[in-house]
Amino acid sequence: MLIRSVEKFLREQDIPATKFGRLAASDPRFVLDLRMGREPRGFMAARVLSFMEGYRAGKEAAHGE
Repeated sequence: MLIRSVEKFLREQDIPATKFGRLAASDPRFVLDLRMGREPRGFMAARVLSFMEGYRAGKEAAHGE
């Protein structure tokens, strides 16, 4: 489930849910909606997963320099 991945990401990266929603989905209520049972379509789920991977990769690259 996407919500589990998102919740784990929020804890790992210490990002507020609204900021994550704005950055990943252009929707500050995105995480709240997921928590309320929203199931995003394939494209949006892929977009969010891609955002999380890119964010982690960027953070790792910044720490590696």
